[in-house]
Amino acid sequence: MTTLTVKLGERSYPIFIQPSLLSQGNKLADYIKTDKAVLVTNDLVDPLYSQTIIASLPDIKIDKIVIADGEQHKNLASFEHVITQLLNMSAARDTTLIALGGGVIGDLTGFVAASFQRGMPFIQIPTTLLSQVDSSVGGKTAVNHPLGKNMIGAFYQPKAVFIDTKTLQTLPAKEFSAGMAEVIKYGIIYDKAFFEWLEQNTAQLIAQDVDALQYAIARCCEIKAEIVAIDERESGLRALLNLGHTFGHAIEAEQGYGNWLHGEAVAAGMVLAAKAGQMKGWMQTEEVQRVIALIEAFALPITPPTDMGYDTFMQHMVHDKKVQAGKLNYIIPKAIGEAIVTPELDETLLKNLLN
Repeated sequence: MTTLTVKLGERSYPIFIQPSLLSQGNKLADYIKTDKAVLVTNDLVDPLYSQTIIASLPDIKIDKIVIADGEQHKNLASFEHVITQLLNMSAARDTTLIALGGGVIGDLTGFVAASFQRGMPFIQIPTTLLSQVDSSVGGKTAVNHPLGKNMIGAFYQPKAVFIDTKTLQTLPAKEFSAGMAEVIKYGIIYDKAFFEWLEQNTAQLIAQDVDALQYAIARCCEIKAEIVAIDERESGLRALLNLGHTFGHAIEAEQGYGNWLHGEAVAAGMVLAAKAGQMKGWMQTEEVQRVIALIEAFALPITPPTDMGYDTFMQHMVHDKKVQAGKLNYIIPKAIGEAIVTPELDETLLKNLLN
């Protein structure tokens, strides 16, 4: 087992990474302080893993809330549905929520936990690669609005994160590839050596080699834990984790949530960000080509939808969370392993990039 810690003082919490971790109820029980918990999951994950968790916790009464799968259900209607179910179950402030699923379930459950009776404990059990390496760690919780992704939410940390790498065996190939976009992101923004390791181990990762996966997931969580410990509420360094997301969120909103997977949109967004860095004279052409080649190697898109141009992108990006004092900040790589937050993308550059 790999164990990491997100260091946030009294709100610090562990990340456990190991195959077959879901059946180890004794460890999970350590983070449930009463004899009652509520499992929140979706209709695809529920038949795969819910019973394993319930059976591993025989001394805890576990109720279950199941919502439909898909990014289109990460909204206020689902938030209200889960809240209503908790009220019908007579859940209390000390009832633990267990988020079992991908990023949608983790973000939604975390936001419910932050809001219900002004805060209740929750545990993250991410079952997709994307949620294991990114959204389950760091306490960003939210639901989407038709005008913008993740616009309604809160910073609220879990009590623990349990990552069972065997859950990736039931993940569709397209979802696995989408998760790899977030893995690649860490190499571009923070760790050149990790980017090079990804280039060298592409075949092993595609084959889901156990050791390669364990290392990649752990390294991503390690980087994110380090960044979150420095900048929990995204006032500086943590914004780098949004590489590709400004362009990517615009793609998701325009195409309809769920039609492009989040990781697919981020992949295309990272290529746009790398090309912007090249236009600014920061990224070398060879580095941009390496970024594109690695993204392509995992069957991810490297261009945005053909029906989206400058005007369409800007229509959505004005609602981005990184707008400050009327200016949109962009996350742009200066080199592989280094990125900055900058408002310095003028209209001419953006039109050349997006049209």
